[in-house]
Amino acid sequence: MAAHEVDTEGAPATGGRVTITEIARQAGVSVPTVSRVVNGRSDVSPRTRARVEELLRRHGYRKRASTSASGAALLDLVFDDLDSPWAVEIIRGVEEVAHAAGVGTVVSAIHGRSGDAREWMRNLRARASDGVILVTSVLEPVLHEELRILGVPLVVVDPAGSPALDAPTIGAANWSGGMAATEHLLSLGHRRIGLIAGPPRLLCSRARFDGYRAALEGKGLTVDDSLVVPGDFHPESGFEGCNALLDLPEPPTAIFAASDQMALGAIEALRRRGLRVPEDMSLVGFDDLPEVRWSAPPLTTVRQPLADMGKLAVRTVLKLARDEQPDSPRVELGTELVVRASTAPPAR
Repeated sequence: MAAHEVDTEGAPATGGRVTITEIARQAGVSVPTVSRVVNGRSDVSPRTRARVEELLRRHGYRKRASTSASGAALLDLVFDDLDSPWAVEIIRGVEEVAHAAGVGTVVSAIHGRSGDAREWMRNLRARASDGVILVTSVLEPVLHEELRILGVPLVVVDPAGSPALDAPTIGAANWSGGMAATEHLLSLGHRRIGLIAGPPRLLCSRARFDGYRAALEGKGLTVDDSLVVPGDFHPESGFEGCNALLDLPEPPTAIFAASDQMALGAIEALRRRGLRVPEDMSLVGFDDLPEVRWSAPPLTTVRQPLADMGKLAVRTVLKLARDEQPDSPRVELGTELVVRASTAPPAR
């Protein structure tokens, strides 16, 4: 899927097609440096400019579209999966800033598969992308190194694991969000609070669980392992996790679902058992996706600034494309508890 795509590959006067990636390789410089020469930018040394311009003439390179004043024409936005409203919110933020800057975006999903990631890298080389925003995904070290060699800037949003030291990261305050969700339920009088957790491989999942645990410990409680069930952020796992909690000899009186989609699955599980939210079970989600305002009842949740994370990612990668350093290599945007109608004091 592509939006407002700008072709920066150019075309030779005769024969085949040459990309600025190939020009950069032959000149021994980064792709953004070639882009600056192509667009007449002054921030290139005379010796480098002469070498690049000679290669451009030799290959008969003709620019077919002007790059923007941002120093980039095309960005790659890469997800592990795209089957979530969560991804749509990130895309919305990315597209807003990229479009305003005159920069195209190409959106891809690599599905956690090595073959898909390598195919994406081949496509990236061919289209001479000026920057990459990687969302909750992990690239093989060899692909990460190839990005570095190509001189393509990388920004990681919501890092899945320990981020590469040379890649700026943008995340949300997942620990404090998990703590706020649990403290809210505790303040209503709940003491048996179930957790439908996210995938443990993700840093955000582990941080939300740690926030849940910290809130319980703040009230002198310990985590009851039987009240913590696995999930994968999708509705089906919320449905299954809620049923597992309801089947306990002593079910919880409230549930913190570590994503809104899992919370919506939990609401359906409760409905099928003839249980009401919040009269029979209080429920808190995480994300504040647009649709949860219209769930029945409207969902109490932790607002994660997804669109803002996407916006900041574009601003950061554009800075890198201009050979500027970001204000901070590690940014964590705040989360906020939004109280709606899905939480109440326990009935028992």
